[in-house]
Amino acid sequence: MLHTLAVLVENNPGVLARVAGLFSRRGFNIDSLAVGRTDNPAISRMTIVVEGDARTLEQVTKQLHKLVDVLKINDMTEDAYVERELVMIKVAADKDTRVEVLQIADIFRAKIVDYGPKTLTIEATGNNEKINALEEALKPFNIKELVRTGKIAMLRGAKYTSVKTNKGEE
Repeated sequence: MLHTLAVLVENNPGVLARVAGLFSRRGFNIDSLAVGRTDNPAISRMTIVVEGDARTLEQVTKQLHKLVDVLKINDMTEDAYVERELVMIKVAADKDTRVEVLQIADIFRAKIVDYGPKTLTIEATGNNEKINALEEALKPFNIKELVRTGKIAMLRGAKYTSVKTNKGEE
């Protein structure tokens, strides 16, 4: 089973390496990892997708809590959340295939971010299934390059993942 973790960490050099090293040393595979600053520049948020059973998740969580830079861990797997990934796909598109590629991009509500004489670069956001479907639809047109982010996720509604600041605010 895939588990989606929101991990708030101090925004310090080496934190990502320590977290990745922890997974590596313990033999846990990271399915997806996305990291970025939060609204507080001193705190970063990692969205980590890890595969495993309840025991594996418990071990991952215990090990993460041992890291000094980890402030809070939230397993969002059982909660309602919104998720997105970003993909950019460069596909061969000459004058004969360009219109069809543009139609596929339109169907997936994707944007053309670069228009070359022999290629189109398409940008799309969505859940894993949408991104996979877009990739499959474009395969017949000779994908030249593909880059994809990891999943980012946020709890739905009034729930949120936060951490107290040094002023005691939440």
